[in-house]
Amino acid sequence: MLIDLRRVHDSDLPVFYRQQNDPEALRMAAFTPQDPADRDAFDAHWEKIRASSAVLRTILADGDVVGSTAVYGEPGEREVTYWVDRAYWGQGIATAALSALLSEVPERPLFARAAADNAGSLRVLEKCGFRATARAAGYANARGAEIEEIVLRLES
Repeated sequence: MLIDLRRVHDSDLPVFYRQQNDPEALRMAAFTPQDPADRDAFDAHWEKIRASSAVLRTILADGDVVGSTAVYGEPGEREVTYWVDRAYWGQGIATAALSALLSEVPERPLFARAAADNAGSLRVLEKCGFRATARAAGYANARGAEIEEIVLRLES
């Protein structure tokens, strides 16, 4: 499977919205919008981040839109994020996409956060060179509770 990144197109947003509303994916991601089904809030969020300094990319697998990845935040505190359609989990797509994004964005350090029980995401981050540096607690909208998260850092 050929994994590519490209700039986000307007036509990608309905795909991202659908992916963001998958109940199993929401539970795994944990730290999600308060109401993922609120299309107006979704559109406002994407308008805001597309106008920011974030590096946003659409993930393509054999030409199909399967997710998104980004680097966002203030210099020195920038974080990575990614979302892959559940139908494509376990195929190395998130790792390949994040690796490609990290090659494109040489800035370091970079940070990431994942629910402590999200073994798949933690594995992706570790394969890409991130190392756990702290544990924190945060309110996870998708779970309706405070949960433990792992904070990771990439130095080089």
